[in-house]
Amino acid sequence: MTPQIPPRLWSRVLPTAVLAAAAMLAVCSMGRAQEGVVVLVDGEPITALDVQQRAKFIEMSTHKPPQRQEAINSLIDEILEMREAKRYQIVPPESEVDAAFGNVANNMGVDVPRLTQILTNGGASPDTLKRRLRAQLAWTSLVRGRYKVSLEIADSDIEAALQLHKSDDNKEQIGYEYIVRPILLLVPRGSPDAAYEARKRDADALRARFLSCNEGIPFAQQLSEVAVRDPVNKSSADLPQALRDILDGTEVGHLTPPEQTGEGIQMFAVCSKKASKTDTPEARKLREEMFEKKFGAKAKRYLAELRRQAMIEYTTPDTDAAAAAAKAVDNKKSAAKTK
Repeated sequence: MTPQIPPRLWSRVLPTAVLAAAAMLAVCSMGRAQEGVVVLVDGEPITALDVQQRAKFIEMSTHKPPQRQEAINSLIDEILEMREAKRYQIVPPESEVDAAFGNVANNMGVDVPRLTQILTNGGASPDTLKRRLRAQLAWTSLVRGRYKVSLEIADSDIEAALQLHKSDDNKEQIGYEYIVRPILLLVPRGSPDAAYEARKRDADALRARFLSCNEGIPFAQQLSEVAVRDPVNKSSADLPQALRDILDGTEVGHLTPPEQTGEGIQMFAVCSKKASKTDTPEARKLREEMFEKKFGAKAKRYLAELRRQAMIEYTTPDTDAAAAAAKAVDNKKSAAKTK
């Protein structure tokens, strides 16, 4: 038989139960306010915690507190970029994301655990940065792949830009496309300095006999304790100035001066050197700038089209004026799509 509460006790039990229920509802409401859904992007949620962590990340990156809507827009764009990339089977592997995360740490002069700690202490999380990096990798690959032809920069455009940047005081720059063969005279690790000096003399003797790659390479391959590497294609625009100067000063078919490395004494056989006005350091910089401008414009238009097609629904009230305006615009688009 089920125990019954005597009527005279209801007057005491009911107020207590009501208060307890009210307290529980208040706690649940606070939890939803902190971690509840703020925006739905085609049904995919963005939570208040996502927005909070993204805002902290932007503040740490720019040293300026962002408007809340800026953080929301960043997350919306991220979802649209990733979803579109997945439509074309472009999903960066975790190893690539981790490598990008490590590059960020290296650029900051810290290791990965330290970067993780910095993000956590700053109110962001490692996941919010990895999420951003994952979207950037996928989006860049997608835009480059879909618009490869239209993003190409013609050599004639580079030449025209170089003429515009050229002044009467500046000499015309010439770059080179090299084909080189690394040649290494091996020295066992831990050998005394005398061993290296002896191999340097061997290298100088080889340089004196090396008059062409066709004859010099087979000769070098027959020597004892000498490794001849596969051909390497290099542009002078990709090389540091010191190495450019060495290669520029070495005639085709000859060896560069010997230098000591961890494996022994190394030289480079310059087997081909082709001049180019559009592959100098200055031209390479101009090409990259022109590409980034084209890429940025194309990516911006692409993302704007994805936003127009998306159903973006704000699920919580927002007092920020910019957010309210964006909410009104997005709701208007959503309503138009449902008609």
